[in-house]
Amino acid sequence: MAELRRRLGRMFEDAPSPSISRESTPDPDHGDEVKLISKAKLEKLEEITKTKGSKKRYTLWFFLGGLLGLFIALYLAQQQEVIKLEGLLDVNLDSLMDIIPAGIVKDVKDLSKAERDAVNYDSFSVGLYLQAQGVKAHHPVIMIPGVISTGLESWSTTEEARGYFRKRLWGSWSMMRALVLDQAQWKKHIMLDKKTGLDPPGVKLRAVQGFDAADFFITGYWIWNKILENLATIGYDPTNAFTAAYDWRLTYMNLEVRDQYFTRLKSYIEVAKKTSGKKSVLISHSMGGQVLFYFMKWAEHKDYGGGGPNWVEDNIDSWINVSGCMLGAVKDIPAVLSGEMKDTAQLNAFAVYGLEKFLSKEDRAEIFRAMPGLSSMLPKGGEAVWGNATWAPDDLYANNFTYGPFISFKPPQNTTLTPHKNLTMTESLDYLLDTSEDWYSDMIRSSFSHGVAHTTAEVEANEDKPTTWLNPLEARLPLAPSLKIYCFYGFGKPTERAYFYKETNRITHPLKNRRTNISIDTSFITGPPPFGTPEVDHGVIFGEGDGTVNLLSTGYMCSKGWRNITRYNPGGVKITTYEMPHEPDRFSPRGGPNTGDHVDILGRSSLNDLILRVAGGKGPDIQDNYQSRIWEVAERVKIYNDEP
Repeated sequence: MAELRRRLGRMFEDAPSPSISRESTPDPDHGDEVKLISKAKLEKLEEITKTKGSKKRYTLWFFLGGLLGLFIALYLAQQQEVIKLEGLLDVNLDSLMDIIPAGIVKDVKDLSKAERDAVNYDSFSVGLYLQAQGVKAHHPVIMIPGVISTGLESWSTTEEARGYFRKRLWGSWSMMRALVLDQAQWKKHIMLDKKTGLDPPGVKLRAVQGFDAADFFITGYWIWNKILENLATIGYDPTNAFTAAYDWRLTYMNLEVRDQYFTRLKSYIEVAKKTSGKKSVLISHSMGGQVLFYFMKWAEHKDYGGGGPNWVEDNIDSWINVSGCMLGAVKDIPAVLSGEMKDTAQLNAFAVYGLEKFLSKEDRAEIFRAMPGLSSMLPKGGEAVWGNATWAPDDLYANNFTYGPFISFKPPQNTTLTPHKNLTMTESLDYLLDTSEDWYSDMIRSSFSHGVAHTTAEVEANEDKPTTWLNPLEARLPLAPSLKIYCFYGFGKPTERAYFYKETNRITHPLKNRRTNISIDTSFITGPPPFGTPEVDHGVIFGEGDGTVNLLSTGYMCSKGWRNITRYNPGGVKITTYEMPHEPDRFSPRGGPNTGDHVDILGRSSLNDLILRVAGGKGPDIQDNYQSRIWEVAERVKIYNDEP
């Protein structure tokens, strides 16, 4: 099996991202715009796409589909004890590769070569370009990854777990193997104790440390690796750069209780300043933005980090907030409510059948709930941000459609039945916590807060309430006037915004639902929607965002909340926002150098350019770049200055 992975990995290797971007990047030294990709190379890419892409892609997808079908068939056969997958792991795969049609192998190799020939995919070229402009390592850099992107490895030493010692049970092929061949042991390791939110007895799973923690998810699927390559090009190495990996399953308070995560992060920042004489630049991605916001509150509080009110001002130069889900991610609700999301709803009937046999909705919801750190991304702001039954700030005001009802039900065909009430965002959260097991609802209510502080007095009172420290609508930024925050995020990719649900016949307990009796109604499908009406695909209603996090969440605090609502930024921290439209390269499976996708943006050329400029001390030269309708949407959010 390892040989098959090695060979297929070589055949389908993800080419490094192009060195340059179709966007123009300001040159602070000359004041003009530097074009980052040549017209000739774009034309060459178009030509190759037209002449070679179509036929070979069909052939390739046919082959990959067959291969996927083979693995599914093997799994189902194993479930019926027809065949044992373990016995296949030692098969000599030279013969298997030999039987793959030579034409398919040649087409795949030609397709990969065409990608590399069309554009210079030198991963280091953004760094080399800026190095030539005189940009070099200046501030110490600390990277805080997002949810699920940090690998988790086993340190358990019980007899049944020894075979997984120091193997990644999240973020590697070992995870895939354990999930398929030893699902019970994998679930035992990946799920936290339901009462304590810490390690279950006999289990110890810890975040991988160092750059290896988040550079790749699995072999060939990069996450932070392209940023690391470009940082290295201008002079960064382990002495002035650090990845602050964490166990994203834990609540933020338990990150400190079990791993002393915030104590270690604070110490590293202080040591970086002592050894370099400069304040640090912190780079967060996705959930890492919430973790960092919480950390700044923790570090300064007298009963926790003990740094005092000037600690952030004295130690942090800049915060680069990449795709930060500051107001949560709406897809978190269906994940923990019914074990579903867009990715499961859009599967065909055969795939749904296989998935339910392998890992049912109930199993998935149980796993998601037993990782309470994921629930830190439940949407914040309630109806003021996400709308009510008749209105939402991101409505398009056409065809009388509104995003306000977050979970909608169609009327029952039997008119004698009482229709299920549609639920707003606030009502959906209440429904989730009211119908969940006590251990889950108690842990979420005691760890996180999802409201809005409408007065300065409320915000100041929350300085002593850690449950509010990850919610920027309830907690303020530090009083650090020299701190600079850079919000870099993508937009223009359909993103989950609301859902159609249906009632099911799943068994429930008489006193309290222990299993939800609703699930996404995948029968709701629309064709190309008319202007002003969102796309609905298999019960999922799409809105604006980066494919994972909604524009309201990535953009509101950066465009208005921290700029115009004084109580959230009383120290006058400077906010710079740079939006990046999703303009995927149809030839690249990861979107190419101009993607705005939530994860793939980490390889985007212009994002790497911006990050290196901030790290190199050129951040103040970056200007705001708004291209979405976030200003229009933010003005409709019902949060105002100093409300009575």
